[in-house]
Amino acid sequence: IFSFLDVVSLCRCAQVSKYWNMLALDGSNWQKIDLFNFQTVIEGPVVEYMSQRCGGFLKALSLKGCQSITDAALQTFAQQCKHIETLILHKCVRITDVTCEALGKYSKKLRKLDLSSCCNITGKSLKYLSNPAPDRGCHQLAYLDISWCHFVTSEGVIALAEGCPKLHTFFCRGCAMINNEAIEKLAICAENLVKLNIRNCSEITDEAIATIGLKCPGLTLLCASLCNRLTDASLVALGQGCPELTTLEVSGCNLLTDAGFQALTRNCHKLEKMDLEDCLQISDATLGHIAAYCHHLNALSLSHCELITDEGIRQLGSSPCATEHLQVLELDNCPLITDAALEHLMGCQSLTRIEIYDCQLITCAGIRRLRSHLPHILVHAYFAPVTPPPSVGGGRQRYCKCCAIL
Repeated sequence: IFSFLDVVSLCRCAQVSKYWNMLALDGSNWQKIDLFNFQTVIEGPVVEYMSQRCGGFLKALSLKGCQSITDAALQTFAQQCKHIETLILHKCVRITDVTCEALGKYSKKLRKLDLSSCCNITGKSLKYLSNPAPDRGCHQLAYLDISWCHFVTSEGVIALAEGCPKLHTFFCRGCAMINNEAIEKLAICAENLVKLNIRNCSEITDEAIATIGLKCPGLTLLCASLCNRLTDASLVALGQGCPELTTLEVSGCNLLTDAGFQALTRNCHKLEKMDLEDCLQISDATLGHIAAYCHHLNALSLSHCELITDEGIRQLGSSPCATEHLQVLELDNCPLITDAALEHLMGCQSLTRIEIYDCQLITCAGIRRLRSHLPHILVHAYFAPVTPPPSVGGGRQRYCKCCAIL
């Protein structure tokens, strides 16, 4: 019975009596612990005591946002809880490479590790995790998130790829020092790679994506937003080598064109989510390709794609994906979109949200007509006043909606 209780309930039960205390704090009841709701009060001694009580029973621990946790507490944790499989340390800003050194020494069964926004982590941590020495390293590691760890270098990622070949998910958003060589080594060594997020890794070019296309046929998710050196060659490589792709995020990659998306969509028919925001060169032709080939699409962002017109929305709105699957459509700052585009979407019965901020040619009347056909749709829109509103109430200053928000 105690094994079904959450952390708070177990702690309350532990206060009932000595016997209940013994039962509630038995390590077998603490196999999965999430301390996110207590992030502001959790400190090192709590983690150390918990580690001693749980011991080998503990398999999953989340310390997300626990900014008071230090290396000392996690060293004790690693020594006591050697069967840990999932460890979330997101925004534990005080930990350093010392924590990963302890994990590499004791946590042989570790499969999922989240170090995102741990700002003191460097490439040494990845070397500790992939240590090739006998009885060292976390060679079962399958999921690693080092996003916004700005001191991680390509050298560390190369060591990780060589020592952790079972890696299937790797997120390194904002790691500006990771280059093509690291991503290529990862693609070659981790052949089961299915999810890769290299958002804002500005050194990545078409060469790395070409290797991914050759070596990672099972890739399902790629986020390369703000990798603004990518060209259509990357889309061609993905189209030729990654037919299982379901999520593609390339916002801000303004060198991509209609030709690249044609090559991609001809072979990647399983795409469900596409983020093309700020892909400034794409036009209605890209929407035609999506409509023709991507029949499972449920979320599409075209914000700031200023060449998109009502004709492109017409093609999208009459496609199989729109009538059956499309749930989210973002069209912010598409200046050529008019009320006619909304009429083309009235048959999209699954559409739950549309964003049309600063689409100046769309009117309130057009939105009302859309809502009459899709009563449950959430419309995000804002209409800037054409002229400043007059002062009323004895000269009291009036503010537009933007000013009020700010």
